[in-house]
Amino acid sequence: MTPVPDARRGARRALLAIGFGHALEWYDWGIYAIFVPFFAARFFDPGDQVSAVLSSLAVFAVGFVARPLGGLVVGRLADRVGRRPMMALTVGGMAAASLLIGISPTYATIGVGASVVLVVARVVQGLATGGELPSAQTYLAEAAPPQRRGLWSSVIYIASVGGNTIGVLLGLVLSLTLTTEQMAGFGWRIPFVVGGVLGLVALWIRRSLEESEVFTREAAVGPGARPPRIWPEIVRHRREAAQVVGLSIGFTVVYYSWVIAAPAYAISELGIDSSAALLAGVLASLVLIAVQPAWGALSDRIGRRPVLLISSVGTAALLFPLQAMVRDAVQLGVAMAIAMVFIGAGVAILPAAYAEMFPTRIRAVGLAVPYSIAVAAFGGTAPYLQTWVGTTLGRPAFTAYVVALLVVTAATVLTLREGRATDLAGPRPAGSAPGREGGEREPARPAA
Repeated sequence: MTPVPDARRGARRALLAIGFGHALEWYDWGIYAIFVPFFAARFFDPGDQVSAVLSSLAVFAVGFVARPLGGLVVGRLADRVGRRPMMALTVGGMAAASLLIGISPTYATIGVGASVVLVVARVVQGLATGGELPSAQTYLAEAAPPQRRGLWSSVIYIASVGGNTIGVLLGLVLSLTLTTEQMAGFGWRIPFVVGGVLGLVALWIRRSLEESEVFTREAAVGPGARPPRIWPEIVRHRREAAQVVGLSIGFTVVYYSWVIAAPAYAISELGIDSSAALLAGVLASLVLIAVQPAWGALSDRIGRRPVLLISSVGTAALLFPLQAMVRDAVQLGVAMAIAMVFIGAGVAILPAAYAEMFPTRIRAVGLAVPYSIAVAAFGGTAPYLQTWVGTTLGRPAFTAYVVALLVVTAATVLTLREGRATDLAGPRPAGSAPGREGGEREPARPAA
């Protein structure tokens, strides 16, 4: 058997392991918010339904708080012991937490113990989600052929959007087939148990992966060497860390406000029918999934910076016109679909752009720390700000906020070095045959 089929099988296995596991991570993360109205009274005092829902949403926020810690710890371990074991740990932790929620006794059975179970499970989910993105993105970028890194990196957000979409569709199916009493009684458990069981399958698939060759080569060069300390390395690469924050804030907030929260906002603030708004959101998500491989492949041809600029500047220019056109469900769907085309350009290639910023020894944690802080600070507050600012100052005020963040992102793109087709491989072990890679370089500074 020739090595080419083996390489192709290895590539398919890597893409399956990353895509399937990442989709389940975001499916598990999203179904919590989708099913809160049905399970809130099962974990908190059922005598006060409003208080129970608010308490459950507060626990949802706890997951966001835990994400930076998960990114720091898991990212650090991914740079020390390997990408593969950390990817197995994150998907296994998410699966265990979802299964725990799905089979947990209720408040009526064990009292406040049910609330404690929910908090613990959500903290574990936050830690797992915080560690998943840097370890999975890093592995995928390192495993990809340099000439196709942009295309491969699109798998990350295809999977996350797909996982969220499956959660929404499952919610629609269950709400149509079960009564409200059945949903509150046992129906809300179904998505959590499904996520937990499928997560175990994803764990098995990821455990069968080979370690990243780039990481293995780096470890072989200096076996037993003391790993670099985190904070001095982040300070040393403070420019790159600041670039991660600058890139993340615009895309994170526009992603949350248009991909995730737009249907709910249209229902609550614009009075659009809930089923029609959710359907518009699902169709727009399919558009987002469809355009990402094309943008990823284009970035492999013309570079990351042009595509990131098209995304950030194009989205910023379109947000006010798109907002103004939304009056009913059809217009909501059209506006979201147009937005997805431009948002998809950025999110498709962010994993590749992030990986190309840092050397192997801190590639995971160098991304994890600034990224998790940016997402927690800006992404975690986006749904609240969208509602509060829209109610108190008007919808254009929040749109102006998103546009301002996208302008910051566009300005950050101009400071990036072009990483297209650069080799991420670390130096080869002593005595190994030389190859075309030529070893890893420190991130170069952009030309003046």
